[in-house]
Amino acid sequence: MDEFVNIFSSSDPQNVSTSVKLLLLLTVFSLAPSILILMTSFTRIIIVLSFVRTSLATQQMPPNQVLIGIALFLTFFVMAPTFQQINEEALEPLFSEEITLDEAYTRATVPIKDFMAEYTRQKDLALFMNYAQIEKPETVQDIPLTTLIPAFAISELKTAFQMGFMIFVPFLVIDMAVASVLMSMGMLMLPPVMISLPFKILLFILVDGWYLITYSLLQGF
Repeated sequence: MDEFVNIFSSSDPQNVSTSVKLLLLLTVFSLAPSILILMTSFTRIIIVLSFVRTSLATQQMPPNQVLIGIALFLTFFVMAPTFQQINEEALEPLFSEEITLDEAYTRATVPIKDFMAEYTRQKDLALFMNYAQIEKPETVQDIPLTTLIPAFAISELKTAFQMGFMIFVPFLVIDMAVASVLMSMGMLMLPPVMISLPFKILLFILVDGWYLITYSLLQGF
């Protein structure tokens, strides 16, 4: 523990460089959940997968851990070009001491802003810019992250709920058909969900549902 403290208190340039790297690493780890959720494709993916489970009415199948794991690795797959660009243009030069920490931050925000701006609705962006009384920017890079991040987040929520609605429709039709049949047969005490569940799972399997959902998510980016 004393050696760890001495790294930050030392005036030696090499130790100072090491301490900056450790501080940067700790900062990234502390902000990683927020960065992952609000600045990547994770929000849309996890919401759509949750809609799939809810529309199937399979309760906790697949479990939350499975859905989060799938969403996490799909996010890494979608964001791989962006992360690679950040690593090449910001992190590697910083660790090689070719640029300063401020310059590395500036370079790292460029691909992130480009990604978020591409999937942010103009209406949502204008909402936050008007509230903050920010003049119309000339380029994407002129938009502050404090404005772009919430605009991107609510745009992703809208897109995810639109996809969720389209997922719900065919399963809702099955539920209504089963409920109508049970009512016509006078079987009012039998829960329609219990009867419709096997048919919904069968439909989902026949159309290769997981492939279609994943394909739609990837095509959206």
